[in-house]
Amino acid sequence: MSPRATAWGAYLAVADALRAKIADGELTPGSLLPSESALCAEYGMARNTIRRALDLLAADGLIESMPGRGRVVASPGERAEAVPQYQMIADELRLLVESGELGPGDALPSEAALSAQYGVSRGTARHALAELEGAGLVDAVHGKGRFVRSR
Repeated sequence: MSPRATAWGAYLAVADALRAKIADGELTPGSLLPSESALCAEYGMARNTIRRALDLLAADGLIESMPGRGRVVASPGERAEAVPQYQMIADELRLLVESGELGPGDALPSEAALSAQYGVSRGTARHALAELEGAGLVDAVHGKGRFVRSR
């Protein structure tokens, strides 16, 4: 089962679904996103899970909070032109794994180490690591960290 299908990765699945709606034009720039409670009902998720997904989209520059209005889809000119930070970190780590610089069983840097190295929040670092888990490149060991999966 992929991490996106588990409870721990549920917010990533919701974020991906909303990201797809934005990319497909179902949610257009300037349009108001459904309320948190409506999203909870639509995706069958807890409010905290929905908030994590929305926070992720906000960090990627896809949505923004408008006081008194709610969350709206950012216009393309307001979105970050570059690749989202979590994706850049995940891509760099993926390169280290695929090149063999990090071999099977090797530990990946911790969330705290990645946060310090890249100057990002732990949530951004966590998202980067979750991308690698979702791709099947690493395994998480509770209390120990994340390790390169044997091929």
